[in-house]
Amino acid sequence: MDLTYPPEAEEFRGVISAWLRENLPNGWGNPEFSMTPDERRAFHQEWTAKLFEGGWICASWPAEYGGKGLSLLQQVVLTEEFARAGAPLRGDFFGDTLVGPTILQWGTDEQKRQFIPGILSGGISWCQGFSEPDAGSDLAGLKTRAELDGDEWVINGQKVWTTQAFDADYIFLLARTDPEAPKHAGISYLLVPMKQPGVEVRPIEQVDGSAEFNEVFFTNVRCPKENVIGGINNGWKVAMTTLGFERGTSATTGHRRFQKEFDEILRLAQERGVSHDPLTRQRLARSWSKIKIMQINGYRTLTDVLNGTHTTAALGACNKMFWSEAHQETMLLAMDILGMEGQILLGDDADNALLPGARRARTGYSVNNIQSLFFFSRSETIWGGAAEIQRNIVGERVLGLPKEPKPS
Repeated sequence: MDLTYPPEAEEFRGVISAWLRENLPNGWGNPEFSMTPDERRAFHQEWTAKLFEGGWICASWPAEYGGKGLSLLQQVVLTEEFARAGAPLRGDFFGDTLVGPTILQWGTDEQKRQFIPGILSGGISWCQGFSEPDAGSDLAGLKTRAELDGDEWVINGQKVWTTQAFDADYIFLLARTDPEAPKHAGISYLLVPMKQPGVEVRPIEQVDGSAEFNEVFFTNVRCPKENVIGGINNGWKVAMTTLGFERGTSATTGHRRFQKEFDEILRLAQERGVSHDPLTRQRLARSWSKIKIMQINGYRTLTDVLNGTHTTAALGACNKMFWSEAHQETMLLAMDILGMEGQILLGDDADNALLPGARRARTGYSVNNIQSLFFFSRSETIWGGAAEIQRNIVGERVLGLPKEPKPS
C-alpha cells in the first residue's frame, strides 16, 4: 500500500481545491455557517449549475460525451477534495454512477447519443430494478419476464426496494428474456420508461416513517426493442459491471461519513457524562479503530486497482461485510448512550442538516439523526449483498472452501 500520490495527482488536487474555494459560499465549512431551508434549496440549484459549468459532473467520462476523461487517480483526488471541503457532487447516483458508465461501456453509439446527454444534464432521472421479492441475494433467480412483441418488449413482473421510483423517468432493470436458458444466461438489461400505463409504484414505509423505497409492478409494460444494453441474454454480465461501479472512486473517502457520525456520538457521550465510563470508552475506541481500518482498507483497494492486483469480488465482499457490521455496532452504541430517551421521538428540527445517510422522516414521526441512522444501519448487512452471501464468497474464493450445498 502506497499512500504517496504522484506529483501530477497533487497538482490536480490544487486545481480542484482552488476551484472549490472560489465557488463555495463564504464561510462554508465553518462551524457557525448555516443556511435556511430556502437558502439551501437555492444553493443546490446554483451549485449544480456551477458543477456543470466547471465540468465536474461525470468528469471521468470521455470528453466527447461531456466529461473530462479523468484518470482513475484523478477521479479519486476529485472525490477526496470534494469530501474534504464537505461540498456535494451532483447527487444523481443512479444516472451518474451506475447506468451512465454502463451505457458508455456496453451501449451502442445510438444508445449513447440518446441517453448520455440527458444523464449528464440531469434531464433524465433513473431508478434501479434488480431486486425482487424472491431474488435479492440470489439476483439471478429473478422472475420478471420480457417477451418480444414486434418492435417492443412486453414486461410483466415485480421489483422491490426501488429507490426514487416515484420520480424516475426510466428504470434500468433485469428481466428474463429466455426462460429455457440457465438462470444466469437468459437475462437481459433493459432501459424502460416509467411514465406509462401498467407501471404501478407503491411506497414501502420504514419504521422511521420514511418511504424512500418502493415496490414497482409491471403489467404489460412496453419498452423499445433497441433499449437492450449489451445484447439480448447478456444482462448478467452487464449487471455485474453496474454493481462494480457502485464501489466507484470512493474507496479513500467512504469512511468519512462514519467518522462524522462517530464525532456526533462522541459529543453525545460527553454531553451525557458517560464518556468516562470504562465500558463506553472501550466501545468508543473500538468504533474509532474500525473506522480507521475502513480508511486503510480504502487505500489498499485503491492500490490494488492501480496495480491491477485486486480480486474484485473477494475484496469487495470483505469490505462490504466489515463496514456494514461495524456500522451496526457503532449505531447500537449510540442508542445505548441515548438510553431510555432513545425510545421516544427526539426529532431534529426540519431546519437542521442531516448527517450523511440519515433520512428525513414523515411529518408527525420525527426521529433525530442518530435514530434515523440506527434504523437504516439494520438494512446495510442485507442490501448490496447480504452478509451471509459475502461470507460464502470469501470462504469459496479466498479460503478455497467447498461450495455451499444447494437445497435438494
